[in-house]
Amino acid sequence: MTAVENLSHFDPTVDELEALKKLEMGETISLESASREHISKRLLEFGLARQDADKKWSITALGRELIRRQED
Repeated sequence: MTAVENLSHFDPTVDELEALKKLEMGETISLESASREHISKRLLEFGLARQDADKKWSITALGRELIRRQED
């Protein structure tokens, strides 16, 4: 099953959507703040966000697609 197929089974929480929107607006989220803010690793598992070498989170194209779908 691909990430896109998995996405059809993904019901994001309000916190997960908020995190994705922050990432889309260019905010970076560190591993420490992600843990403090209880940001779900499901965003990483479903390919909606990724971490760089410094453990900073950023949104993926799939994450942007999910936000667009939620707003429609």
